[in-house]
Amino acid sequence: MKKLILAIALVISSLSFAQEGRGRGEKLTPEQQSELQVKKMTLDLDLNEKQQKEVKAILLEQAQKREAKMAEFKANKEKGEKPTADEKFEMKNKMLDEQIEMKAKMKKILTPEQYKEWEENHEKRSEMRSEKMEKMKQKRKGHTESEE
Repeated sequence: MKKLILAIALVISSLSFAQEGRGRGEKLTPEQQSELQVKKMTLDLDLNEKQQKEVKAILLEQAQKREAKMAEFKANKEKGEKPTADEKFEMKNKMLDEQIEMKAKMKKILTPEQYKEWEENHEKRSEMRSEKMEKMKQKRKGHTESEE
């Protein structure tokens, strides 16, 4: 009986540690994020110094906007506020406009060959993100069904 109680206690404690480990740890600053992205792009696309500076400015601006949006979403979530359908439409519309603007800026900075490679890499990352989201949805769906 003592062994059974000890085993249950060990399982419960290990589960609680596993839950704590799910956090993402320390987040990078927008400056750090953009620096790493520029270096990766330099490796992938062989950017020159002028291109690196221009791309870094664009990526830094993008990272700062993203961080501000995340803070806003977090604040709204803590308040229990959810966006209306019109607000969701506006957010998605603005996001698409920003993506179009980003493509136009990158097209001006990169050579045609670099731009083509950037587009291909961008599509691959997008597909991987979609697959990852789908797996998470499936995992959540299976998790909720097993609880019922």
